[in-house]
Amino acid sequence: MTHLARFIERIVEQLDFSSIYAAYGERGAPAYAPELLFGIVVYGYATGVFSSRQLERATYECLPFIYLAGGLHPDHDTLNSFRQRFLAEIEELFVQVLLIAQNAGLLKLGNISLDGSKAVPKK
Repeated sequence: MTHLARFIERIVEQLDFSSIYAAYGERGAPAYAPELLFGIVVYGYATGVFSSRQLERATYECLPFIYLAGGLHPDHDTLNSFRQRFLAEIEELFVQVLLIAQNAGLLKLGNISLDGSKAVPKK
């Protein structure tokens, strides 16, 4: 079985990031590739790491994140800005990731409803 990080890498290679590249400017330092940032974010969501600071730390400490980041270390501001600036594009790409995983038989999509009440243990 393939590791989740490698699976995400293969999926990300299939996605179209042209709308994000079109928004990148010519000024400033070279930008991180959106594929790299998106891969880190998706792996984070899949493994329960949501905070930009935790994602940044993971690119130093956690092998799957190091692998997806290609040994680079985007800082938390970069990761957070990417998520905020390209929220609509990321949502669309994330849906595509889920559909690819579902078509590969690796994911079952369904509905889960929680009413928000707390269960009180019986005495």
